[in-house]
Amino acid sequence: MVVRRLKEIDHYERQLRDRGIDAVAGVDEAGRGALAGPLVAAAVILPDGFDLDGVEDSKLLTPKQRSEAFGRITEAAVAWSACKAMPARIDRAGLHRTNMSLLRRALRRLEVSPEFVLCDGFPLKRLPIPSVGVRKGDVVSASIAAASIVAKVTRDRIMDRYHRRFPDYGFRTNKGYGTEAHWEALWRLGPTPIHRRSFNHVLHPLSPEEYRRLKEASS
Repeated sequence: MVVRRLKEIDHYERQLRDRGIDAVAGVDEAGRGALAGPLVAAAVILPDGFDLDGVEDSKLLTPKQRSEAFGRITEAAVAWSACKAMPARIDRAGLHRTNMSLLRRALRRLEVSPEFVLCDGFPLKRLPIPSVGVRKGDVVSASIAAASIVAKVTRDRIMDRYHRRFPDYGFRTNKGYGTEAHWEALWRLGPTPIHRRSFNHVLHPLSPEEYRRLKEASS
C-alpha cells in the first residue's frame, strides 16, 4: 500500500538533525489489543541516509515486506532493541502501565543513548531526554515506523512458536487477536497460559452465536 503524505516520512528526523540532534530514537509497540501472547515494544535509531523504501507502518505491509524491512533495519540501525511483557504482568499491572514501562525499557536497552525520542501518539513521561508524541507516528515518522516493524515481526515470530504449542487456537494466523475462530477455540477449550485473563470475556468466552451477534451489533 502506498501512503500519500504531505511530508516525507523522515520529516521529523531531518528537522531534528538540522538542529544538531543525530541520535533520534523511535519507539512503538505491537500486541496491545491481542487476547493472547506478549506485548512487545521496540526502539530504533536509524542512521542518516538510511534507505526508507518499504519502511511504513507495519500494519500496511505484508508479512514478506515486514520481514524484509526487519532485516534491513536491524542490520543497518545505529541501535535497536525489542523487549516483551507476558500476559501475567499485563493482568497484574494493567495494559497501559505495562506498555509505558515496556517502551521505557526498550529505550534503556539501546546500545547507543538517544538524544531525542519520537513516540507513537503520546510522549513518554519520566525520561531523562526530551520526547514528543507524534499523531499517527508509525505513518509519518521513519524511526517510529521502523520500531513498529521490529516490534511486529518480533511478536509475530513469538506467536508462530506458540502456535506449535497450542495449534487449536490458530495463533499462526490470528497472532492472538480476537478473530471468530480464536473466540470459538476459547469457547470450546478455555484459555491457555498465554491468554490475558483480565481482558473482557477471556475467562468466560463468548459462544460463536454471541460473538456473531456482538459483531453484527458493532458493525
